[in-house]
Amino acid sequence: MQVGYGVPINLILEILMEKLYVLLGGVLLSLLSFSSYSATAVDAKAEAVIKARLQQLDGSIRVSEVMATPITDLYMVRVGSSDLIYVSADGNYVIQGDMLSVSGNQLVNLTEAVRSQINAEILEQFPREKMIVFPADGEMKAAITVFTDVDCGYCRKLHAEVPKLNSLGIEVRYMAFPRGGQQSPAYAVMQNVWCAQDPQEAMTLAKRGGSVPAASCTNPVKEEYELGVQLGIRGTPALFLEDGTMIPGYRPAEALAQDLGIL
Repeated sequence: MQVGYGVPINLILEILMEKLYVLLGGVLLSLLSFSSYSATAVDAKAEAVIKARLQQLDGSIRVSEVMATPITDLYMVRVGSSDLIYVSADGNYVIQGDMLSVSGNQLVNLTEAVRSQINAEILEQFPREKMIVFPADGEMKAAITVFTDVDCGYCRKLHAEVPKLNSLGIEVRYMAFPRGGQQSPAYAVMQNVWCAQDPQEAMTLAKRGGSVPAASCTNPVKEEYELGVQLGIRGTPALFLEDGTMIPGYRPAEALAQDLGIL
């Protein structure tokens, strides 16, 4: 792609981002899998140097994993449970951001492939009983985890399609993400929803703008909100497929079913 002088940088970025993903079977996926990263052995000396250098920068840094990348002497480093950075083999350069690969006329986000794997691991470990689940009708063909805010317009629009999703064999697992944090009115409402005698009914009532009776219990709203922050959620609804792929924003039921390969 050739871009001449005088083209606004935001237009250049927009063109690049349009090529960031390719459509495969209705789902936006990165083309490089997690296994492609781990196929190349990590140099033990480089790994030791990287860990030592990061510890020098901040003693609280916990390196969970060091992975090879397609670029010689540049490694992907998993910090904590989900943060990803790139560090040179000598530990002198740290890069924060996503790595993109040019594949034909497409840009492929290599970092996102690994991030999705991490998301899947984290969500799989979270207890299902702490979520508000709307199970599929009959056989479950797929499941989506939805971080939601009861005051979010598009969350309400998505919730109106939950019966359709269920009828298509898609289980909807809700987790709380009050966008304004613990001080927001939605936070208190979501605690009431999770503590209600019938959380499903309370969720539907809240999504319709109704008043949910006050209730108190040990609830996971704070835990789920913090998990959402850890996963990089910036808005709601935020949908996660079972493979960890995040779909930000509202998607109609039939479009989601196509993404999941059901239709």
